[in-house]
Amino acid sequence: MKFEIGDIVLILHSNEEAQVVDIINDKMVMVDAGGVQFPVYKDQIEYPYLKRFMEKKNGNEKKQKHYIDDLKKEKENNAGREEDGMWLTFLPVVDTDEFGDDVVDELKVHLLNMTNTAYNFDYKLAFFGKPEFELKNTIHPFEDFYIHDVPFEDLSDSPFFEFEFSLVNPNKAKAEICTASLKLKPKQLFTKIEEIRSKNEASFSYRLFDKYPDKVVHEKFDIGSLAAKYKVYDASKAKEHLEPPRSVIDLHIEKLTDNWHHLGNLQILGIQLKTFEKYYDLAIAHLQPSLIVIHGVGSGRLRDEIHELLKLRKEVKTFVNQYDPRFGYGATEIFFEY
Repeated sequence: MKFEIGDIVLILHSNEEAQVVDIINDKMVMVDAGGVQFPVYKDQIEYPYLKRFMEKKNGNEKKQKHYIDDLKKEKENNAGREEDGMWLTFLPVVDTDEFGDDVVDELKVHLLNMTNTAYNFDYKLAFFGKPEFELKNTIHPFEDFYIHDVPFEDLSDSPFFEFEFSLVNPNKAKAEICTASLKLKPKQLFTKIEEIRSKNEASFSYRLFDKYPDKVVHEKFDIGSLAAKYKVYDASKAKEHLEPPRSVIDLHIEKLTDNWHHLGNLQILGIQLKTFEKYYDLAIAHLQPSLIVIHGVGSGRLRDEIHELLKLRKEVKTFVNQYDPRFGYGATEIFFEY
């Protein structure tokens, strides 16, 4: 069945009407249903004329009286909608090659806000660590925001999708920023595409965050009060009575506590940052020249929190998060000056 932009169609699985707003390819179109846009396969939609005819045929021929009280009150679009976090969605665009086979030509990248909160966001895409694309904008509650298209052939170049979110309406109880990132591996990508094909789905998604984080209150390790406990010792020997410093600290949660499986993400982050503060202060107390912090790659949340703290520390000469054969990109080396 052939469809054109502007056509009113019936979505078979939900029995709701929508309008065609874009022709993606020979098999898929983009539709708008009640202000929400999403892709569907053409075999999942049809023209609504038969449905309207049957409803008219089965309905009462006698017109019923309508009263003003019967009119539905205008409702807010987002009222009662269930929140489900922030998602990065990929829509594979399929084309036919010269042999008649279906091949993925590109991926349409969407940001899907399934929360009742508006956010500013800074989006960056890098290949092999080199910046390729950046976009700053605002996404509204329950909005599907189209970002850009990425050629499928480029996705073998270690794509790294990075986001920084902030509240449009600041809240003192919430974090100033929330960072999230996604690194797609070719094997992972092919698996996802085959999975949605087998399920006859149009897209696949990754959750960037469930809930926007609360503000983290960092507990400062008080070197002054610690040193006061040893004031009876000679000042030159004061360091001897402090806990030994470490040149390398591993902040993976399984290295810090055995009872971490029941902890939430924010609780884990709090333990990791508290440990970082402790050994950072010990390094300063012992006039250590440098300190290596192993934070892992992951989503980059812990790394970003540590980097923000380091920018404010006067003892920090510089810090680098570069490739190291021992840790990959999962560690930051800090250099001090006194």
